[in-house]
Amino acid sequence: MGRILGLDYGTKRIGIAISDERGIIASPLTFINREKSFETCAKQISDAITGYSPFTKIVIGLPLHMDGNESEMSQEVKKFAKVLELVFFLPVQLWDERLTSSQVEKGLKERNMNRKKRVQVTDALAAAIILQTYLDAQ
Repeated sequence: MGRILGLDYGTKRIGIAISDERGIIASPLTFINREKSFETCAKQISDAITGYSPFTKIVIGLPLHMDGNESEMSQEVKKFAKVLELVFFLPVQLWDERLTSSQVEKGLKERNMNRKKRVQVTDALAAAIILQTYLDAQ
């Protein structure tokens, strides 16, 4: 199957996760601060994943309202996905990400992790959850 790149596109940061080479297990990698330019974000993602095996696909979380309708952010994610396809020459799969960030935030609070540390890991963990739910569905 090959490695798959998972992304959680947020208002301030983009969480990055990767799968193992067999496409079974997702692991959080890091996050980048979101820039205005999609191309700049794609370059930063490329820099962050340097040294990992070639990727076969990108999975990016699609933010939906609880009723399943798209949000304003959904349109932005779709535009970013098109840029990723052009930059990485890989297919991009949009994946329902409802409640992933809040799920991660709640779990970290329950572990009494301080706010500064939570900010550092939330986005990458959310990306890993998005990617893992995708992998589990395959």
